[in-house]
Amino acid sequence: MRFTKIFLLLTLSLAVGFLGCTKDQKSEAPKQEQVTKSLVPPKVEVKGQNFLLELSELQVVMMMDKASKEIADTPNLKGRIKITNQSNDNLEIQGITLEYLDQAGKPIPFSSGEKISKATIMLQSIKPGEITEGSIDATIPRMAVKEKALGKIEVNLVYVPTLLKREKLSFSQKIE
Repeated sequence: MRFTKIFLLLTLSLAVGFLGCTKDQKSEAPKQEQVTKSLVPPKVEVKGQNFLLELSELQVVMMMDKASKEIADTPNLKGRIKITNQSNDNLEIQGITLEYLDQAGKPIPFSSGEKISKATIMLQSIKPGEITEGSIDATIPRMAVKEKALGKIEVNLVYVPTLLKREKLSFSQKIE
């Protein structure tokens, strides 16, 4: 009898615990979704006076409102960059900026309220024939993506040619 009361009490307390603690929790589905679109062509090679520039894995990443299909935030251009020094001098890369042009070659402006991040900083000196690689993560105007107005991307490579010469000097010393 004693065990029956304990068992009954234990069963009742567990039932009250399970049933009393349940709450109707409704979770809302996210109102925005991340959308990724690849650029065509996804890999581009451009030869300049001193450099060979290769851009690859180019994608536009944006947050879109699920209901209206409107772009919610400033889209980002992501990808990889590879720079080859084809000159006979050491070149110190100061930075890279991106400009977005429409089909007619006119710049596509950022709208008010959009985040503007068009530059990638390298700050690296590369020797003749040397290759440097990095990633691109810059904003792209909403208008370029929304209206599919993008015709060209202009890459401005800012660098300083350095005619670096080195001398080695030595002198004799002793510790006494």
